[in-house]
Amino acid sequence: MRALTEQELHNLAMNTVGKELEEDGYEFMAVNSTLKKNPQFVCLKEGKLHFIVVRAVSYPNDPTRFDINLMGTIKEHAQKHNARAYYAGVGLINPVDYNAPVQLNEEYIVRYEGLVEV
Repeated sequence: MRALTEQELHNLAMNTVGKELEEDGYEFMAVNSTLKKNPQFVCLKEGKLHFIVVRAVSYPNDPTRFDINLMGTIKEHAQKHNARAYYAGVGLINPVDYNAPVQLNEEYIVRYEGLVEV
């Protein structure tokens, strides 16, 4: 058994958000799963462009809190493209010990409260 890497946690978060976007009718224009490359999703919905930044967040950090400077930059970039900017924080938690890392091939808890427009 081993802890998931930062990239693996990021991929889980991307999958969580991607499923929601798909279910909500977003059309994927670009997907970037590389860590620290933003935004992760560029989507179209109802003729409007959306830039979405995804972050995997470990306990005890709050997945609804985001880096204001980063999201300000993303918002400016989005406005230049007549797009809307969103943050999607996904909390990933080890259910046996909240302070332990999420383990490969083990259960985990997801805390995701949806997109936050910035």
